[in-house]
Amino acid sequence: MQIHVPDPAHTGSERARDNFRLALKISLGFVALIWIIQLLNWALDLQPADFGVRPRQLAGLPGILFAPLVHGGFGHLIANSPPLLVLGTAMLYLYPSAALRVLPAVYLGTGVAVWLFARGSAHVGASGLIYGLVSYIFVAGLIRRDRRAIAASLLVCFMYGALVWGVLPIEPGVSWETHLAAALIGLLLAIVLRHLDIPPRRRYTWEDEEENENENEKDNYPGV
Repeated sequence: MQIHVPDPAHTGSERARDNFRLALKISLGFVALIWIIQLLNWALDLQPADFGVRPRQLAGLPGILFAPLVHGGFGHLIANSPPLLVLGTAMLYLYPSAALRVLPAVYLGTGVAVWLFARGSAHVGASGLIYGLVSYIFVAGLIRRDRRAIAASLLVCFMYGALVWGVLPIEPGVSWETHLAAALIGLLLAIVLRHLDIPPRRRYTWEDEEENENENEKDNYPGV
């Protein structure tokens, strides 16, 4: 399988650097938001479970929207913050068009799946976003021939490969249903959206020469 090298004129352009900075700022903004919410919950002595997804309860439906913004404690939040920053930046920078579909689908779709199928408990935290992004970035790198996608996939596998155990019901108090639903959504979208965000491929001199030769042959033998 031939691996495509992105055009340096595209990846090294000022626009690409601006896009990276924007992706980083958006990810930092989201992490700052969940920290502000956690500090408010702590200051006002609010219970995270009140904002969580409670499966098959009408009172738990708002949790589909609010649960990813709320955490069970500062330890939970600290554990989620670095992956959200790294994965959010990678997703928004490498796959900006797909991100407009993947992020809402993982954010809301995971909550809907948990509300429909999960065990009766309050499910909170942004770990669903983490699992959805890990799944998308990893699978996208497996099925694309883009060197950047492959590199991102390997990096995600190295940094967060151990998260795979989180989709199994082996640790009490962990919403494995959220992790599994988000990972499946990310995997499916990586396959469906595999043709989006393909960077321009680097062209070599010999390729241009070969094309010119083919054009000359067609001119010399118009009937061929």
